[in-house]
Amino acid sequence: MNTIEILISGRVQKVGFRACVRRIATDLNVTGTVINLADGRVHICATGEPIILEKFVSMVYGCPRAIIRDLRTTEIPHKQFNDFSIIKSDGRISTEL
Repeated sequence: MNTIEILISGRVQKVGFRACVRRIATDLNVTGTVINLADGRVHICATGEPIILEKFVSMVYGCPRAIIRDLRTTEIPHKQFNDFSIIKSDGRISTEL
């Protein structure tokens, strides 16, 4: 299992992007978190098998209404998550789908 950090810029806030990312992650059994950043980017931390993480990254480009201008992926030390959660910008975790 690997963990990656993804920073995405473009039109990725207020378009349902985090919910789309969580649906993709759940479908692929990827765990982690997604949060909107104050600067307009979205931050994702994802844990899964390397080949599944590659598929996950490629699938986020298909989220409707989002326009990804830049996506940067960095492998980071392994993190364990129970599921894939949306973190509200105020630090709360959302369990709504």
